[in-house]
Amino acid sequence: MQTPVNPFKRALADKQAQIGLWLGLANAYTAEICAGAGFDWLLVDGEHAPNDLQTLLAQAQAIAGYPASHAVARVPMGHGELGQALIKQYLDIGYQTLLVPMVDTPEQAATIVRCARYPSEGLRGMAGSRASRWGRYPQYAREANQQVCLLVQVETRTALQNLDAIAAIEGVDGVFIGPADLSASMGHGGNASHPEVQAAIDDAIVRVVRAGKAAGILTADETLARRYLGLGATFVAVGMDTRLLALATSALARTFKADAAPEVPTTGRVY
Repeated sequence: MQTPVNPFKRALADKQAQIGLWLGLANAYTAEICAGAGFDWLLVDGEHAPNDLQTLLAQAQAIAGYPASHAVARVPMGHGELGQALIKQYLDIGYQTLLVPMVDTPEQAATIVRCARYPSEGLRGMAGSRASRWGRYPQYAREANQQVCLLVQVETRTALQNLDAIAAIEGVDGVFIGPADLSASMGHGGNASHPEVQAAIDDAIVRVVRAGKAAGILTADETLARRYLGLGATFVAVGMDTRLLALATSALARTFKADAAPEVPTTGRVY
């Protein structure tokens, strides 16, 4: 059996736009429903959703039945011993692409790269795991490093100041601009559509693309998503399963009940 090629990493390298969806329901059943929709990538959120290794694995298995969609996992953290262990475990259960939050410096980015790679390029521990199909991919130990796709999140003022250096780190395949935390860092918490925040996002996308790396972002605003794609962003998540469910259920309830829950805001927010 041959070590699987990472189609998402290849698409980013070829500058092919990848349209994604955020998964926060922490459930394999709903993940499979979303996988059937045809998104290029599905982000299984381990940072702000109630996921653990078991639910992450189940969702990866569900998505695997739909080859058109690539499963990406966001780890809760990428720093320190716990972050290092989580990166190893997420890779061991079969995720080839990871999104790592709150990366503020090139030094942090370089350490995360090493955590995601086997020696001699890194310090990922070796084991007979699902990623290697328990040894059934005989070349996995030699080929895995080339198939890991590492995306780092830039989402603070400090990170923006260090953006060029972060993007220059070898082994960083893409830089994701985190609009929610960035807006908070810039003093506009809960308002990612603020002009100052949007100007910073536009500038960051241009700088990442100029550095030769893939730029990514999440927005449920179609106009913004198309603008980011026009600026050169390559991986753009255009919605969230939780938000889609909240919008649809609220709208349906209001159709029949005057005292139903208020309408979910559709502008100025990421989540």
